[in-house]
Amino acid sequence: MPSNESERLKALRQYKILDTQPEQAFDDLALIASHICETPIALITLVDEDRQWFKSRIGIDVQETARSISFCSHAIEQKGVFTVPDATLDPRFRDNPVVKGEPHIRFYAGAPLASRDGYALGTLCVIDYVPRTLTPEQKNALTALERQVAAQLELRRNLEELRVALEGIENLSAMIPYCSTCQMNIVIPADPEDMKKISAGVVELLNNKRWTQSEIADVQLALDEALINAIRYGCNNDRSKHVQCCVTFDDSGELVVVIKDPGPGFDVKAVPNPLEGEGLFRGSGRGVFLINKLMDTVEYADQGSKVLMRKRPEASLSPSQ
Repeated sequence: MPSNESERLKALRQYKILDTQPEQAFDDLALIASHICETPIALITLVDEDRQWFKSRIGIDVQETARSISFCSHAIEQKGVFTVPDATLDPRFRDNPVVKGEPHIRFYAGAPLASRDGYALGTLCVIDYVPRTLTPEQKNALTALERQVAAQLELRRNLEELRVALEGIENLSAMIPYCSTCQMNIVIPADPEDMKKISAGVVELLNNKRWTQSEIADVQLALDEALINAIRYGCNNDRSKHVQCCVTFDDSGELVVVIKDPGPGFDVKAVPNPLEGEGLFRGSGRGVFLINKLMDTVEYADQGSKVLMRKRPEASLSPSQ
C-alpha cells in the first residue's frame, strides 16, 4: 500500500472518472499499446480503495477486479514500467487466482499513470498468457503511451472542472439563446487567470474536431481578446462580477462563441480603427479590431455587452468559397 494512500485516493476521486462510460480516446491508446507490445490484453486501470477498475480494456470482458489480486496495485508503488516476466515464478503472484486459474496470466508490464500532483492513479498495462519480456523499444513506447493517457485524464478533468467550477454562482444562461445546445457553458470571475479554463476547454473541443493548429491559434487569440475586454471594461476588473462564455457548433460545423458580461456595453461604431487616423495613437480599439480580423463574423448585442463570434474551419469550405 502506498504511504500516501489517502492523498492518492483523494486525487483519484477528483477526476470523477470511476464507473464512467468508455471513451474512444482511451480505447485507442489501449489498442495501440496492445499492438505495439504484441499482447492479447491491454488495460487502462484505475486503482480504487478495494478494486482496480478498467477505464479501457482490450482482450477481456470484466470491468473490474479486486485490488487484492491486482498486479497494478504493485505497479503504482514503483517508478517506471513494472514488469513480471513469468508470474508462476514470482512469489508475489504465483498463487494469485488469475495466475492459477482464468485467465492464466503469465506476463505483465504496467506503466503507472501519474496525476498532475504526482500521485499514481493506476496504470496502462499489457498482459500475455505466456512468459515473455518487452523489448527496449516496446518499453519506451508503453511509457510514451502512458504519458498520453495521463494527458487525456488531465484534459478530461479540466473539462469536468469547467462544467462545475462555479456551482452556486448566479446562472446567466437565460441571456444566451445558444445555451441549450452548448458544448461548453461556463461562468468565470472577472479575473484574467480564470480565462485559462475557458481557453483550455475550447482548444480541446477544436482538437477533437481536428481543426488545424493555425485555426485553433486564431480562435484562442480572439477568445482571449474578447474575454479580457469583458473583464476589463464590462466588469472593471472586479472579481465579484462574472463573465459567461458559451461555445457550440452549428449544423455546418461552424464554431459559435458567445461571451456576455454584466457591463453597460459600448458603442461599437465609436471604437476607433487602430490602423487609421487618431486610432494610431490610442490604445483602445485594438482588441475589437483583432477579433474582427481573426473570426469570420462578429456581432455585438445588448449595447456591446454580448459578443457573438463565428468561425468555420477551412476544411469545410468548398473550392468555390
